Amino acid sequence: MKMELKDLNESLAEHDLSGFWNTRTPEHQDEAPFLWKWREVYPCLMDAKESVGLELAERRAIRLVNPQNPTRATSRTLLFTFSVVNPGEIARPHRHNMAAIRFVVKGSGAFTLVEGERFPMHEGDLILTPNWTWHEHHNVGDEPIVWLDGLDGPLINALNVLFFENYDADTQGATRADGDAQMRFGFARPPARPESPGRGLPFRYRWEDTDASLHNITDAEADPFDGHLVRYINPVTGGYTMATLSCEAQMLKPGWTTGTHRHTSTSLYHVFRGRGRTAVGEGYLEWEKGDSFMIPNWQWHRHENPFDEEAVLFTMNDRPVLEALELYREEQRSGGNGS
Repeated sequence: MKMELKDLNESLAEHDLSGFWNTRTPEHQDEAPFLWKWREVYPCLMDAKESVGLELAERRAIRLVNPQNPTRATSRTLLFTFSVVNPGEIARPHRHNMAAIRFVVKGSGAFTLVEGERFPMHEGDLILTPNWTWHEHHNVGDEPIVWLDGLDGPLINALNVLFFENYDADTQGATRADGDAQMRFGFARPPARPESPGRGLPFRYRWEDTDASLHNITDAEADPFDGHLVRYINPVTGGYTMATLSCEAQMLKPGWTTGTHRHTSTSLYHVFRGRGRTAVGEGYLEWEKGDSFMIPNWQWHRHENPFDEEAVLFTMNDRPVLEALELYREEQRSGGNGS
């Protein structure tokens, strides 16, 4: 005997089942871009450095929250936070299977200790702390140090595979010589030495080298959609920075306008130098030194520098994940002409 559809649906629900005919395949949902102003973020950091002790929070960090994101993160897959450590402080060691990067935005005289190696922290330096590596932060200078943390935490949370562990002492101690990672993974190394990049490598990219690389690119070699662009590559594989995220730096020369494109990867930006604007959605994000902004996936966008000084952006995106899953896609409207 034929069952009425209404009765069938009710019967399925009673058994915690549902008919596919009652659902529609969800399609891509547009998100709005968002901009965080440094003039608002920095005072909050300075308040936190006086009010929050490291014995309370272990890390004195403020996350950038996209108000549209239900997970209270910067994007659905990636997270930006800003950390500040006072002179003489030690942010105790721990590890987690979130991949993390540190991009130093203000101050010097500190170091990050990763798997027993000290990595100095100077403005513009990028330091990698791959997932499940012991890491801690020491400020041995005479001024607060501020850096940008980039993490794949929202992605790891969505997969429900986040694990965390505290170290059983106040410090792991330095067990490797300073510069060990550069000697093992830099441009000169034994060719037959087996190295496994695995989940990533503790490494430091000096700002001096990044800046020189940006200025070594000719206008003819510039990326039509990102200007003078360099990628922080995995020093063993030559591939993306880490398995779940790619870090890049881009320079927009005075008067430069890029082409317009969109892609399925999400991009987070921090303005390291200069000012400019990004056309996205129905308007513009007007940015200057210290600001951060998020471009959601599949949003048409282009970058413009109408001013008379160079603009440099540090960027992080989730393209490695999209490519690994064969979900990366890009469309272009026009190429940049650099004028």
